[in-house]
Amino acid sequence: MALPIYQDVSIDRSRYDAANKHDPQYEAPPGVNEQVVRIISAAKGEPDWMLQKRLAGLKLYDGTAFPTWGPDLSLIIADIASIRFFVQPKAKESTKWEDLPDDIRKTYERIGIPEAEKRSLSGVGAQYDSEIVYHNLKREWDEKGVIFTNMDEALRNHPEMVKRYFMTQCVPINDHKFVMLHAAVWSGGTFIYVPPGVKVTVPLQAYFRMNAERGGQFEHTLIIADKGSEVHYIEGCSAPQYNSSALHAGCVEVFVHEGARVRYSSVENWSRNTFNLNTKRAMVDKDGIMEWVNGNLGSGTTMLYPCSVLRGERAHSDSLGIAFAGCDQHQDTGSKVIHAAPRTTSVIRAKSISKDGGISSYRGLVKIMPQATGSKSSVNCDALLIDHLSTSDTYPDMQIDCADVDVAHEATVGRIGAEEIFYLRSRGLSEEQARQLIVAGFIEPIVKQLPLEYSVELNKLIELEMEGSVG
Repeated sequence: MALPIYQDVSIDRSRYDAANKHDPQYEAPPGVNEQVVRIISAAKGEPDWMLQKRLAGLKLYDGTAFPTWGPDLSLIIADIASIRFFVQPKAKESTKWEDLPDDIRKTYERIGIPEAEKRSLSGVGAQYDSEIVYHNLKREWDEKGVIFTNMDEALRNHPEMVKRYFMTQCVPINDHKFVMLHAAVWSGGTFIYVPPGVKVTVPLQAYFRMNAERGGQFEHTLIIADKGSEVHYIEGCSAPQYNSSALHAGCVEVFVHEGARVRYSSVENWSRNTFNLNTKRAMVDKDGIMEWVNGNLGSGTTMLYPCSVLRGERAHSDSLGIAFAGCDQHQDTGSKVIHAAPRTTSVIRAKSISKDGGISSYRGLVKIMPQATGSKSSVNCDALLIDHLSTSDTYPDMQIDCADVDVAHEATVGRIGAEEIFYLRSRGLSEEQARQLIVAGFIEPIVKQLPLEYSVELNKLIELEMEGSVG
């Protein structure tokens, strides 16, 4: 029987893929070395202890091999000497959108950030290449002691807090090759501190835009939710499409103190030429709750596994993610959880969609330590294959060192069936509309966990990726 012919996809992503004219205030020479690290630190007027941490990260990076597991990284390894690790835009940070240069402001308007801020956010930060260009927090939360600023400002104004939490116990600088690189060249990012008992009822958001060709973005996000507090943080990311490689190796550290609750929602829509090698981790204390909601669909290669370390009794982690892999994309994503205290609980739900030869891989870890008696963990992975060209893989790792636990893992792989298509077409839908409807139902659990603007955004992005996907 002849195999069906699958149509090429032509996607209008001009809203994301269009680049501004490259006109930086300053850009470091390509490649990473001590000179570049010192340039970054001097440009920010950092204290010596941060410079020493950067140099220690660089030394570790230079002495560590690139990972050989997971997706093929040979292209970025070959191109890494041509990446520009520090690009300062020609714009000073402002609290008013109209104060930004026209091209930068219009970029964020095209993506929809200013309008989203007006309607549904407590505060917004916007990074362009290596620097934050806009930051604002509504007065209500400022008066309650919430700190929402960029990492450079936090280092200047809250040095002791940054020194205590920054790349120490959560993501140490020797964690892995790209964390070492991040420690050396990080720039920009977000700092959030929520005081004890304060519940931020409307989300905070940051949007990271990479414009430079052969650019690198290495923002650092540090969130500290003090005892009994709550906060929801949303992260959006995008980059224009180039023919040369770009690198994103950000780092997220979240501290959920006793009885606190943090939700971290992320829609990552980097361009196909971007290697997204991000690290996200949370330390969760007694009765704390950490929630990860992730959408990964833009980059050509992604390695991203948000991790929760449940170090306090009855701490809980919930991870919900969707990965979309199209032509020339490998989305290697998943979640990790370490149960290090009694009666801790975790739920991991991962969904993936693969089409046009795309590869989606779930890679996860559940580790239950000997002292974590009475703990429970559930992992569920669902993969949807749109055509016969695509691939879905699952790499679960269960390390159970305690007998008194309850652990479950389930994985399913399916295709869009002819019966479902026939039924929907009999109700007046085209085949393409039928496929889009089925996919929309598949991703609904993730979409409904996002605020309205971002659920619409994720649906719109998936719909664009599905256009023309008729077999």
